Amino acid sequence: MQEIFGIGAFRSRQQVMRFDSALRRAGIHSQVISTPRDVSVGCGLSVKFDLADTEGVLDAYQRSRPGNLIGFYKVVRSGNGRPVIQPL
Repeated sequence: MQEIFGIGAFRSRQQVMRFDSALRRAGIHSQVISTPRDVSVGCGLSVKFDLADTEGVLDAYQRSRPGNLIGFYKVVRSGNGRPVIQPL
């Protein structure tokens, strides 16, 4: 089974939590997850979101400006293999 989603990766756990709260206030479903290894330059946590919500996620980022952003990525997981990660 294939799973496709977006993540926002940050250098600080505090910023991950702040951005997750900003998304929830904006009515966007989000979840704090472990950052995939291919992106793990930061704190080890990221905010997961549905790619269909990308525009709203970027708007929420512009409004809240949590700082310490590493980047926004598309993640494609297929089975037990390594995920494919692409910048958004």
